[in-house]
Amino acid sequence: MNYHFRTAELSEIDSIWEILQQAIQRRKKDGSTQWQDGYPNPEVIQKDIEKGEGFVLADGETIIGYSAVLINDEPAYATIEGNWLTNDDFVVMHRVAISEKYLGKGLAKLMLKNIEDFALSNNIFSVKADTNFDNPAMMKIFETLGYIYCGEVFFRGSPRKAYEKVLHKQD
Repeated sequence: MNYHFRTAELSEIDSIWEILQQAIQRRKKDGSTQWQDGYPNPEVIQKDIEKGEGFVLADGETIIGYSAVLINDEPAYATIEGNWLTNDDFVVMHRVAISEKYLGKGLAKLMLKNIEDFALSNNIFSVKADTNFDNPAMMKIFETLGYIYCGEVFFRGSPRKAYEKVLHKQD
């Protein structure tokens, strides 16, 4: 397998949107309210990419995963019912999705590890994320990778479970 993680290009919006639509349908099938309100959408992805914040996981030339990766840019995280582990610079991930054809191969974990490497390469030692209360698969991935549950944050009026992982300098 030739997996690599890189910034997305505008020409890849259709492939990325297809992966996100699959994830939106999976969330719906699982009975989740997450991503069932017209968000995310192609305009959101286009903005991610234009700002240099859209990232893809690719298998050779094939896009198999997507995530927005932002530095210090999540106003909703300023207010948490609970406490973050750190108050320093942080990387935040949103819109994490893996292609249906590649599910069950540990690729969401691989993408999170790549996001952690991205943080470290920018001398940032905290990764923050959130997920819906009805997304046990994502919560399990966070817990497996050592993310700590910190409390609740609110997005578009809904509470979300907030997690943080403190990274350590590479030797």
